[in-house]
Amino acid sequence: MRIDDYFWLNERDNPEVLSYLEQENAYTAQAMAHTTELQETLFQELKYRSKPEEESVPYKYGDYFYYDRYEKDREYPIYCRKKGSLTADEEVLLDVNKIAEGHDYYDVGEFEASPDHSLAAFPVDRVGRCFYTLHFVDLDTGEILQDSIPDITDNFEWAGDGRTVFYTKQDPDTLRWDRVYRHEIGSDSHELVYEEQDETFNVYVSKALSERFLYITTESTDQSEEYFVDANNPREAPTLFLAREAKHEYAITDGDDRFYIVTNDNAENFKLMETPIDRTSKENWQVVVPHREDVLLETVTVFKDHIVIEETDNGLARIATIDQQTGVRRMIEFDEAVYTVSGDDNYEYDAQMFRFVYESMTTPPSTYDIDLSTHEKTLLREEEVLGGFDKNNYASERLFATVCDGSKVPVSLVYRKGMVKNGKNPLLQYGYGSYGDTVYPEFDADVLSLLDRGFIYAIAHIRGGSELGRNWYYDGRQLKKKNTFTDFIECTHYLIEQGYTSSDFVFATGVSAGGLLMGAIVNMEPDLYKGVDAGVPFVDAVTTMLDPDIPLVTSEYDEWGNPNEKVSYDYMLSYSPYDNIEKKDYPNLIVTAALQDSQVQYWEAAKWVAKLRANKTDSNRLVLYTDIHAGHGGKTGRYQPLRETALIYAFFLDLVGITE
Repeated sequence: MRIDDYFWLNERDNPEVLSYLEQENAYTAQAMAHTTELQETLFQELKYRSKPEEESVPYKYGDYFYYDRYEKDREYPIYCRKKGSLTADEEVLLDVNKIAEGHDYYDVGEFEASPDHSLAAFPVDRVGRCFYTLHFVDLDTGEILQDSIPDITDNFEWAGDGRTVFYTKQDPDTLRWDRVYRHEIGSDSHELVYEEQDETFNVYVSKALSERFLYITTESTDQSEEYFVDANNPREAPTLFLAREAKHEYAITDGDDRFYIVTNDNAENFKLMETPIDRTSKENWQVVVPHREDVLLETVTVFKDHIVIEETDNGLARIATIDQQTGVRRMIEFDEAVYTVSGDDNYEYDAQMFRFVYESMTTPPSTYDIDLSTHEKTLLREEEVLGGFDKNNYASERLFATVCDGSKVPVSLVYRKGMVKNGKNPLLQYGYGSYGDTVYPEFDADVLSLLDRGFIYAIAHIRGGSELGRNWYYDGRQLKKKNTFTDFIECTHYLIEQGYTSSDFVFATGVSAGGLLMGAIVNMEPDLYKGVDAGVPFVDAVTTMLDPDIPLVTSEYDEWGNPNEKVSYDYMLSYSPYDNIEKKDYPNLIVTAALQDSQVQYWEAAKWVAKLRANKTDSNRLVLYTDIHAGHGGKTGRYQPLRETALIYAFFLDLVGITE
């Protein structure tokens, strides 16, 4: 029998719980008071590394160029457009700073113009629980319409008439995305289009680049099913593309007279197929891009004359183009050995240019257009980083750590040039390793505050992600989940063996499912790390997964296992951080949570810290900070989240004696 002495902390509305969390916050402030000046220094660095006035790279959609910009010292974006050319007069469409006034939390989702460019829709969450209200703004007058849709997800799409919107609702308790509705602006009608009954599935809507169809996708961890609706006939019933099949994941898009299917049917790393629009059964499918054992096909963008393929090869993102007429496939080439690249702001089916963002651990995000016929690249903008940043002062590496079963785990490193491998460099190692999410070696301007003070920053591309293909994911979930934890630990040992750092100087960080990783490693090898940051950590895995009424639980049985089955229960119990706390020394720990978190409930962090404090035998620092006005992603706005980053960085720096 499991006894949970801290279960009372699960009572969100209990005043004693709120008082307890506020006392923990007060203790954290007291414990970190001697770093107040350092925190302020870090905050100012982080804040002023970005330009005080910033503007996104405008993208073309129809006759307009859309963009957003920030004004000096303002937290939220201002959405704008220009008609015909970039030299035209600016039209201000929505100033989020004005509508966010008086709110501690104000999360605006995607701002999406209607196909006729007369309206735009934008979802707003004012609490942090991921319940949004969808608002509409008249783009000619700037007036926000009275018509709004409360208590929905942030997922929606416009139909072709520019008056009808499809949106997704969630279960009010479990937050599972289970229904798609249709609404016509100005009417009181909200018609149910699709309802998903299987509690392990979630449903969402999307639209093809051609804007010919709206897609309704329902999916679990390893299974999916697609429906399509003529975007110009939004009241027609959805048409099933292919009925769901066990272990079959697929996604569809369209171009001209055919559908394109990204599928793992007899193709673990996915392949691209095509079929005529009026013949969707498998016997009609033809191969466009075959399955490859060493390359994971990620996404496909279909233009009128070209197809763009985004894929992952040996942990690195890459992009290929296919000429629709000739079938010729070409890779987009880059110079750096370690980088990442992804498509960005492509909205026009007839376009001959593809926009993408390139970055590396030393190169800031750089927006390019590439001519799909000639492959000539045009750099539109490299993000400017202030504060004396020069990318030539930094170096990055990619290593492979051989772990106990012979697997080679990629590790990406960045540091300031001049680093000496003497075992005395402070090093911060990041990991995630869940849901098949690939962690790419991206640029992080915030990390510069650590690099410039002598830190090395490392990303361990551990199993549970898809860096080395889909099997890399399968080897780090369910009854193989412990591979995620041992991979991370053995990457740390490898970096120590290679002289980059030592146990006196190595730190670890992870968020959400990465917080579970942090909880596991401090139970398994607490002496290995000087300090650990666990953000909104999923550390009470067994209790959470046993309660189907807790948000997101039933849809994640295929990820973690169903603890109502003994084999899964026993395995999960053997690594659940909360259940495996022992009376022993633990490293210095800083833990963050959010009271309104809908993905990982605040009480997981609170209970974990309480139990650790009652059992640990050391005098190391253990602090918990709970944001009372935030959700899973922390505070909203441009600058507000940087306060928490400054706190965490000060925690690390203080432990190695860096005070300024």
